[in-house]
Parts: sequence; C-alpha cells; structure tokens
Amino acid sequence: MIPYRVPPVRQLGPARLTAGLEDCRRMDLAAHRAMHGTAASMSAEELAALADEVDLRGRGGAAFPFARKLRAVMDKRAEKVVLVNAAEGEPASSKDTMLLTRTPHLVIEGALLAAGAINAKQVVIATVKGGMGESSVAAAVEERGVGDRVRVVGIVERFISGEGGALVRSVNGLVGEPPGRKVRAVESGVNGLPTLLSNAETFAQLAVLATLGAERYADVGTAREPGTVLLTVGGSAKAPAVVEVATGTPLYAVLDACQASLGEGVLLGGYHGGWLHPDAAVVATVSRQGITDAGGQLGAGIIVPLGTETCPLGETTRVAKYLAEQSSGQCGPCRLGLPDIARSMSEIVNGSAAALDELRQRAAGVKGRGACFHPDGTSRFVLSALGAFPDDIEEHILNGTCGRPVKGVLPLPPQENDPEVRLTVDWTRCQGHGLCAKLAPDLIHLDEHGYPVLSRDAIPNQFRRMARRTVEMCPALALRVATG
Repeated sequence: MIPYRVPPVRQLGPARLTAGLEDCRRMDLAAHRAMHGTAASMSAEELAALADEVDLRGRGGAAFPFARKLRAVMDKRAEKVVLVNAAEGEPASSKDTMLLTRTPHLVIEGALLAAGAINAKQVVIATVKGGMGESSVAAAVEERGVGDRVRVVGIVERFISGEGGALVRSVNGLVGEPPGRKVRAVESGVNGLPTLLSNAETFAQLAVLATLGAERYADVGTAREPGTVLLTVGGSAKAPAVVEVATGTPLYAVLDACQASLGEGVLLGGYHGGWLHPDAAVVATVSRQGITDAGGQLGAGIIVPLGTETCPLGETTRVAKYLAEQSSGQCGPCRLGLPDIARSMSEIVNGSAAALDELRQRAAGVKGRGACFHPDGTSRFVLSALGAFPDDIEEHILNGTCGRPVKGVLPLPPQENDPEVRLTVDWTRCQGHGLCAKLAPDLIHLDEHGYPVLSRDAIPNQFRRMARRTVEMCPALALRVATG
C-alpha cells in the first residue's frame, strides 16, 4: 500500500502538519486522532470567519483567500462538491504527495470539515494516477469508512494538470487541459455543480486551524501571515525534503537544513516562478510578503537551489523547452509563442546577443494573451533568468559557453517515449550548404561561416520527425540522428 520510500520530511520550529511524522512513515487513523484530535463541525459562516481570522489562503500557488471561496460556494442553492487538488503536475514539487502519502487523514479531515459546513454531499480528491499518494489516500478513505462520501480520482500527470479548469475536466472524464475560457469552479465544477476547489495543503491547514483555534494557530509565524508553510526543497540540496517552517523563517536557514547553499541562485515558486540572485535570496524570509520583497514569489512553496556546478542558462533552457512541450495547444501564445521563447533562450546559450532582445519581445508578446496562465508563468520564469544571471549571459555571448555542463539540477519527468536522440554532424562530409537550418530552425542555426551549430540537448518529441526529415534532405549526407 505504501511505497518503501516516502517523501522525507524536516521541521524548522513547531510542527503542525508534519507533527508525528518523525516517528512513523505514515499516520493511520488511530495515530492521526491521537496526534491531531478531531475538528468540531462548524457552519459555513463560522468556518469562513475562522479562516478570515488568520487570513488562510490557498497553498497551490495563487494564494486566493479561502474564506472568499467558501462564501461564494455556500450561497449556491444547488448540490455542492468539495474538490481537493493534489495533482502536482509541477516536477519540482512533492509537498502534496507527502501529505497524501504520510498524513492523508489530515487532508481528508479538512475536506470533510468544509463539506459539512457547506452541506456538500461529495468530496473528490484528485491526485496523480498511479502515484504514491493515490493508494495511501484511498486506504485512508477506507479506514474512515467514508467511501460513500469521498472519492479518489487518479488523473494523468502533466504540468498543467493541476490548473483548476484542467483538474475539473479530468475529474469529469474529459481531457485534462484548461477549458480555453474562464469557468469558475464555484459556478460549474465537478459534474457541473458548484465546487469548492482548493489545494491539499489548504485543507490540511484548515483541519489544524479548526482543531487549534485561531489564537493558537497564530502562535507561530508572522502577524500578517500566521502559521506554517510546506516547502519542497530539491535541486542541488544534499538532503532534499519537504520542510515545514513557520512563516518568517530566513530562506538561508531552510537551505542550511537541507544541506544546500545559495550557489549561483535559487528558483522560488517552481517553473511558473522565478530565479533569485544570491544577493536577494540571502535576505529573503519565507512568506508571501517576504519572498515578494526579495523580488520573487512563494507560489506553491518550491525552492530549488542551483548550486555552482551547472550552467544556469542551460538549466533554464531545458525547462523552457519542457514547458513549451506541455502546452495543450489551444491558443497561439502557447502553441507558437512558447517554442519561440525556448528557441531564443537556446540561442542565448549558444552565444547570440541579438536573441536577448528577441526573447524579451517574444515574452511580452504572450503576456496576458493565453487561454490560461501557462504562457505568463513560463515567460516570467525565463525572463527572471536574465535578471538573476547577468554574468553568465555575458560569458555565453562572449565565449558561447560559461564552461559548465548542464547537469539537470532542475527536475523534469522522464521521457515517455524513445531513448534520447540528438543530431550530430559528420564534419568530413559537411559542406556548409545551410539547408539544415532552414528545414529545422528549432534545432539548428548557422555560425558566421555558414556551418551548422547543433543543440547539445536531446531532441524534443515534437521535433523528432523534423530532425529525421532534415537528415534525409542533407545534400552532403552529413547529418545523423544518434541515440543515447
């Protein structure tokens, strides 16, 4: 039922959501009740007022006030649904997986509390199909004997699968992609019913808040943002973990706990977040306001220290290409704009000064024009690299490299299809015709002498057919597709 390996947990300060996990791999119902007790039922207005007292906000990235969502749903006369978003499409995040795997009853407790308050007859917990959290939370539902009220739905894991509209579509049996138009879950969510949709951590925080009360809940953290927050610390950290910290904790203390340094920079907020230069990161504190003051955003609590041994621009380019591949293809800014942004970033890595202005123009061209927030988030992530790594940009433009390899510090999901393939050139045959760059501009550009310059990265799946056609059309038979 529970995998041999579970997400490691650390605590800086008083443990709330992770209380008891230092002594067990997974808290069953008895252990949960011994540690957390059982929250008393409340009316919708009582629960909303409690959430208002501590300004409880969504922990999935958007930080929307929970009480506002609750009130928006409770006024609906139709049958209502509670939907728990535990679909972590973000490769760098594992906090929700940790909650479902190690303390699932805390999430269920919060969801049932909200369902009782708004008189919802159904709770749906959406998580990654086949992931380590799915079996654990399903077992927890069975332990409680609430299978008639709580349904666990496994969905296909993609970067955009956790977007609200995409999640609702997945639960409703449709393709898990944004609907292309703004549809509020409170108006039409699961099965077209008014739906209270929030992140798994939000419901876990709600359960803790209801048990402790607002005053005790606010004993830790800042006055403006009381309580604790879950952070996923990965990247170059030697001891990666999901870390529970009180808001206001210095960012460097979190990195120290995970045996990580500021290095060349720190990515905050995941792949729709942004890079912080070490000078900004060293003074940052962990809260929405603290990270904003440092020039970043907390988002879903993702912290990826880069270290010093990998190329920052190459890492950013890898992820930019992945984000372009994750587009649902519903709108021009995603389908066309994101590959253009990734291509400009790749050209900067290869030493093109002109690509800097091109990248800024292309990023500005997608802002606010997409069917969802994917284009905006991707452009923000890529543009943040220009501000965080000016010295590296200068080195790449002067020398075509910074001298460091791209080690893959930023996590990406494994390739689903074939082994990695790359284009190579037989220089004994190449005559500099230049046709290859015209046939495959996403993969090849020409140097000042008219000879091809190939990306060192693996060819993305959507460009493999283009690559093979280019090989077949090479007049000198100099191009090859190499596997591995």
